[in-house]
Amino acid sequence: MKPPLRFFMVVLALFFAVPLEAQDQAPVQTVKGPDERFKTDILVVVAHPDDEGGVTPYLARAIYDEHKRVAVVFATRGGSGGNDYSREHGPALADIREQEARQACAKLGITNVWFLDGKDTASQNVLNSLANWGHGANLEALVRIVRLTRPEVIITWLPGIFIGENHGDHQASGVLATEAFDLANDPTAFPAQVAGASKRLEQYLENLTPWQPKKLYFFSDADDQKQFAGTGPSYSVKEISPSQKKPYWRLAMEAATPHLTQFPVEIHQMTAMNDEQLNKFMDDPQHQWWTEPMTLIFGKATVTGNPADDVLANLSAGPVLRHRKDEIDPRTTTQDFWSVLGGPWFYYDAFHRAHGLAIKAAAIPEIEIKAGTNVLIPIVVGHPNNKNSEVSIEIQAPAEWKIAHGVGKIYLPTENRTDLWVELVTPELTRDQLKTATAQDLSVRISAEGKSIGEIHLKVLLKVSALAQ
Repeated sequence: MKPPLRFFMVVLALFFAVPLEAQDQAPVQTVKGPDERFKTDILVVVAHPDDEGGVTPYLARAIYDEHKRVAVVFATRGGSGGNDYSREHGPALADIREQEARQACAKLGITNVWFLDGKDTASQNVLNSLANWGHGANLEALVRIVRLTRPEVIITWLPGIFIGENHGDHQASGVLATEAFDLANDPTAFPAQVAGASKRLEQYLENLTPWQPKKLYFFSDADDQKQFAGTGPSYSVKEISPSQKKPYWRLAMEAATPHLTQFPVEIHQMTAMNDEQLNKFMDDPQHQWWTEPMTLIFGKATVTGNPADDVLANLSAGPVLRHRKDEIDPRTTTQDFWSVLGGPWFYYDAFHRAHGLAIKAAAIPEIEIKAGTNVLIPIVVGHPNNKNSEVSIEIQAPAEWKIAHGVGKIYLPTENRTDLWVELVTPELTRDQLKTATAQDLSVRISAEGKSIGEIHLKVLLKVSALAQ
């Protein structure tokens, strides 16, 4: 007689049952955390190889004497730069400059170095750089690096326009760093980066974690560094490192020596000097590579504290409740006439408000250009969009500056905002004249329907050479 079906079911249940003792002995599974090899305290985001030198006196302090981990992101490889050391240019020069950057960082003990895919763009207009870089793709790449390295602090170029070298790429790296600061902790920004992998060899989902840096600081290449005094913490570049027994500027200078394609004469000259000669050389204002003291410009923070506090202070303090909102410029919704300075200045006005940056701007918008070239004054005119409009543009400029375009009566299309420009030809000046040249204030008056709708000022300093506007 066959046993009943119930008998077999009981036997199977007993066979497959796991004893309680065995359950207690089951191994505990551990979920792997982020890769700690790349965790950093300070992430420096700059445009070109050698740009890191703008803050290396502070980085030497942080690395040698505060034992902090630093990583650097270069947005481009510097292929459009000059080569004063050998003959290579273009992509070959970019390959060389990448190696120079890695060697320079290694001299400070910085081994985590990344390069984005931006194209070195020689102009002063941040919008040119963002367009030529592929803004979205490189922002995504930078957000990935922030989530991978999980920095407490980001230091980058100041996104603003001042008389100085004023490279648009410098500004663009500051734009991307600011955007990454705000986006890295947003799980809806580039979501595939923070999506957990669905299987072991999942190749699309990156399994990173949203991350919020605590502080954002800027540095500037403006000619006038005194204007930034008090905008953030200051550090002496002449102070002696307790661990290295050298001034911080000396450690920074030694780290710069691999950048021979850019500064061969200066590097060979300084490396041949003794200590006394070096100190005298660095005390000469014409040769100073860094101001004394060096000021880092406070941008924003997600923790409590004061702008002048030490960069690494209060990192574990209570969070600041942030409500980011993309403010709408009220002028863009009005049906009245209005006018403002356009181009990158108009962009920065919106960018600073959108990202909550209370950073210093030039009291009067300013720029430098090469003498004998043309200067463009971009203008944004708002006007009623339900009818054809007419505006009149006048300009006040030095007598020797010639008007090339943009003054007189202008008919506008039926839209609520139109971009215009005034173009002037600047005079050729000798080197001696340019040594004593001062910035000229250009004034543009815009009127409509018989009344003024705005007056725009732009200070322009003529130089022997300058990047294209």
